[in-house]
Amino acid sequence: MTFIQGFQSLYLHVPFCRTKCTYCAFNAYANMDGLVQDFVKALIREVEIVGHSRPGQYLHTIYFGGGTPSMLTPEQFDQILNTIHAVFIVRSNAEISLEANPNDLDAPYLTALHRLGFNRLSIGVQSAHENELRLFARRHDNDAVARAVSAARKAGFANINLDLIYGFPHQTMESWRASLEQMAALQPEHVSLYALGVEEGTPLARWISRGELPEPDDDLAADMYDAATDMLGGFGFEQYEISNWAKPGFECQHNLQYWRNLPYPGVGPGAHGWAGGVRYSTILAPQKYIIAMQNSSGDYVYPRTPATFEANDVGKSDEIVDTLLMGLRLTREGIQRAVFQERFDEDVMVRYGDLINDFSERGLLQIDEKAVRLTAKGRLLSNIIFRELV
Repeated sequence: MTFIQGFQSLYLHVPFCRTKCTYCAFNAYANMDGLVQDFVKALIREVEIVGHSRPGQYLHTIYFGGGTPSMLTPEQFDQILNTIHAVFIVRSNAEISLEANPNDLDAPYLTALHRLGFNRLSIGVQSAHENELRLFARRHDNDAVARAVSAARKAGFANINLDLIYGFPHQTMESWRASLEQMAALQPEHVSLYALGVEEGTPLARWISRGELPEPDDDLAADMYDAATDMLGGFGFEQYEISNWAKPGFECQHNLQYWRNLPYPGVGPGAHGWAGGVRYSTILAPQKYIIAMQNSSGDYVYPRTPATFEANDVGKSDEIVDTLLMGLRLTREGIQRAVFQERFDEDVMVRYGDLINDFSERGLLQIDEKAVRLTAKGRLLSNIIFRELV
C-alpha cells in the first residue's frame, strides 16, 4: 500500500537506569553501568543491520527512550547518531528526542546534546511534591526540574515535554492541581499525563497487594483527568491525544507516527517495532542482547536483526484493527475516513458501521463526513471501545 511508504521513525531503547522507579514495568535495569559501552557498540551494530538491509530509508523522527537514555554520554550519542546518518536518509528538520531524568541535565551536557542535533527533550517530572516523588523512588526534586528546564532553554532547546502521573495512592486533587500549576509555570511546549497502572511485579503492586497502600481510586483518577483537561486548556495547551497536550505546532511527531500506525523500526533491548509489514520485539536482557549482536554475521531480512526475539507478519485485517485502536486515541484527528479509504480501499463505516453507530448513540464516538472521533466521555471509557474492536 503506497500510503505507508515514505518517511519512517526510528526508536532506540536504552534499558539502563541509576535507580528503578517503584511503578516501572518497562524493560529497564539498575546497577548495570559496566555494560553501557558494550551496549552502545551492539546498538550501533543493530542500527547498521536495519539500515543496510533496506537501503534508502527516510527518517523524519528519531527517539531515544528507556530506561534513562540521559545516562549515555555525548560521545556515545555522537557515535550512535553518526551511524544513523550513515545508513538512513535523515530529514534535515527531523525531530530528535531524548527521554531524560532531571538530575542528568546540566548546562554542559545539554549544550553538547543540542550541538549533536537533539531538538526535543522529554523530562520525567511525575510530581511536584517531595512525598510523592519519594513514593516513586525518584532521584530528583522539584528544584531539579526547574534547573533542568532553565539549562535546556539556555542550551537552545525550544521543544520540551514534561511527564506527570496521576491516580496513585494518597494523591489528592489538591496535590494534583498544584503539580499541574507548577508544571505550567515552567512553560513547556508539550505535556504528557499518565494514569498510574499498577503493574505486576513492581514494588507498588506488592505494597498494594499487602495492604500497605490503598488501591488507586478510579473515580478520583477520572476527576483528575477532567480537571487536567480544563486546566491545560486554560494554560494554552490543546489536547491532541488521550494522554497528550501541546502548544500549537508542538505535537510530538514521533508519537503521531505510532498513533497513525505508520512504520518505525525499533532497536535496542526490549524495543518494539512495526516495519516491512512485520510487528516485532527484541531480546529483553541487555547481556543477551549484547552477545547476540557481537555474534552477528551474514544478511538479515528487514527489519529483523540477530536481536529479534519475536516477529509476526501483519495481515490487512490486523493492520486495520491496529490502525483503529491507535488512531482513535487522536482526539482531534481521529480516524480520517478518506485516509482510511486510501490505505485499505474501503470505508471504515462500511466495515464497522454498526459498531461505530452503536457507540455514537451511547455518546462515546462522534461521526461526520471526515472522521470518526472519541467524544470527551469516550476518552474516559476508551478501553470499552477498544475491546469491542479487537
